[in-house]
Amino acid sequence: MIMLITYVQMIHNIPQPSFEQFVARELEKEAEVEIWKGASIVSCQQDNSTVTSVVEERATKRMWNVRSKHVIACDGARSKVREHLGIETDGENTYDTMMTIHFHADLRPVVKERVGMLHWIADPACSGFIIAYELGANHVLISNCDSRKYPVESWNYELARATVSAAIGKDIPLEILSFRPWELSRRVAKEYRRGNIFLAGDAAHSFPPTGGLGLNSGIADVHNLAYKIAAVHHGWAGDSLLDSYENERRQIALVNSTQSIKNGKKIFSFLKALGTAGIDDVEASRANLEHSIHSPEKQEMIAAEIEGQREHFDNLGIHIGYVYGDKTMPRNASDFTPKFGTGARLPHAWITFEDGKTPRGIGPVDVSYVKELSEKEILARRYSTLDLSNNASFGIAMG
Repeated sequence: MIMLITYVQMIHNIPQPSFEQFVARELEKEAEVEIWKGASIVSCQQDNSTVTSVVEERATKRMWNVRSKHVIACDGARSKVREHLGIETDGENTYDTMMTIHFHADLRPVVKERVGMLHWIADPACSGFIIAYELGANHVLISNCDSRKYPVESWNYELARATVSAAIGKDIPLEILSFRPWELSRRVAKEYRRGNIFLAGDAAHSFPPTGGLGLNSGIADVHNLAYKIAAVHHGWAGDSLLDSYENERRQIALVNSTQSIKNGKKIFSFLKALGTAGIDDVEASRANLEHSIHSPEKQEMIAAEIEGQREHFDNLGIHIGYVYGDKTMPRNASDFTPKFGTGARLPHAWITFEDGKTPRGIGPVDVSYVKELSEKEILARRYSTLDLSNNASFGIAMG
């Protein structure tokens, strides 16, 4: 409810595969867009006017030369384009290895009335958390991976299944869809542009999924860059506009990557407060856990650690509160104050039209999915100041 005061929509938690499928379906509707599946970029060469990319069709090993005016490289954390260009990265490593396991299961009989988006697993045998994208079907388990006991290369579907079963704590039908290891580390490219080649998404910055900042950062990268490239192509902006992409987006990546590492470290701080971190003996660790949750002396510390997780989940200030040009690090990711000024997102406020007539092209916001709102409250939240800005044009704010 508080969310609908500061912004026009509630926060939605969307599985990345579902999001990618949605984007693919929308792109297929565009006549000028061609999607190549099963292809990888091998290298890029450029001169003053053209970028020539070598693309490999993986199944046949066939090579293609693709010529273009610009290239936006979104080829992941191990970007071949970034490597080919020789662009270095800054960052830090904690060397903690994590495992993300995507699985299908119906957890409703397990959690019963304790419904939530995220479920913490404090059992030392499999500490971590389950993100319930769809409680009856779609989930991700993120767990600390003991690389001494189970080296990354030894992981298989059987071990992934055993890990998920231990986390759930009950024998229920489940299907492992995928698993992948990652390190609690952050890397940000020192350059986002080299000539007419640009880095975006994980190719420009990679950091842990703690806080859900990675995909949102990547989307905002191309949102910032796409109209600038279009402006240069259509001749109503000069090439220097493209330099603003790095100036604006790299600072955001530095902030978001730092926050993601902070979130990850706070998780381990919480486990340490429970007495389960850094102990190899599972039974001894479980005994510490049992003692901690029933110890009056530990209650205040545990409560403080739980409160310390707030920035992990309540981080609107990071997601939409950034201001281009602001080099300061936010004190708290949960703090969000809408700002009206250069480089800031247009502030949201609910509005009504005095004559009762809605300007052409403006559709109502649908917040009927928020069950806590009465019919009167829903009707009062139909139009936002954001509706006054047409997505296909620029506005001039005067005061």
